[in-house]
Amino acid sequence: MKFRAKITGKGCLELFIHVSCTVARLAKVCVLRVRPDSLCFSPAGFHGLREAGLWCEVRRGAFQQFRMEGVSEDLDEIHLELTAEHLSRAARSAAGASSLKLQLTHRRRPCLTVAVELASSLGRARSVVHELPVQVLPRGAWRACLPPSLRAADASIYLPRWRTLRSIVERMANVGDHVLVEANLRGRMTLSMETEVVSIKSYFKNLGNPPESAGAPPNGDLESVVQVRVDNRKLLQFLEGQQINPTVALCNIWDNSLLQLVLVQEDVSLQYFIPAL
Repeated sequence: MKFRAKITGKGCLELFIHVSCTVARLAKVCVLRVRPDSLCFSPAGFHGLREAGLWCEVRRGAFQQFRMEGVSEDLDEIHLELTAEHLSRAARSAAGASSLKLQLTHRRRPCLTVAVELASSLGRARSVVHELPVQVLPRGAWRACLPPSLRAADASIYLPRWRTLRSIVERMANVGDHVLVEANLRGRMTLSMETEVVSIKSYFKNLGNPPESAGAPPNGDLESVVQVRVDNRKLLQFLEGQQINPTVALCNIWDNSLLQLVLVQEDVSLQYFIPAL
């Protein structure tokens, strides 16, 4: 097994830093899945959609160099389990750097070596090297690292402005433990929560629906509302924790079952699942 990658350019370096920090805020331990065309982050020890989980893919286009050899020709992948904060801390040291290199090495035990090249005030390059211990997962554990396979969502809708959404959910989280998310195929979405002493409801309209969701729902009513009640803290954790600036932000709802938030930015895609309460 071999893996070596290099990131250069301010934009790509900042993107990788933001991805690493996002993963660290949402998971203590993660699995780095190295594929021929991408790096994928997934939760470690995931027990199905009974709990919230984050999957993130960084495609090969974000790297100047990307070389890997998997377990075999038929199984051309590598799965590495590591502490997410370790990778985040190493990536943050690349702020203002000229390059960041990732390499699978073996220093008494398997490590993910992160080498950051910095320019000094005298114009001389200097390197900072981080040795991150990893566990190479056996093939029998790979299936648990895959994102959930799901049928088409009951409703898909574009998310409102991120800061507005985060501010609303934050206020609701200060009052109650759950939030009801509702949406339809007319571009309307509501967030609401209710306790014995207070009720809060926020309305959004004209958000738009992705083209693939334009077909008629099973009951033929585009005004029909789909809903899911989720843990407010889990939703807020994602809204506060993610650091990429997406070009597409989408909400998928499976009625009274599951909420999925999808963010896309050039060579990065991120999806976060929150099960219904």
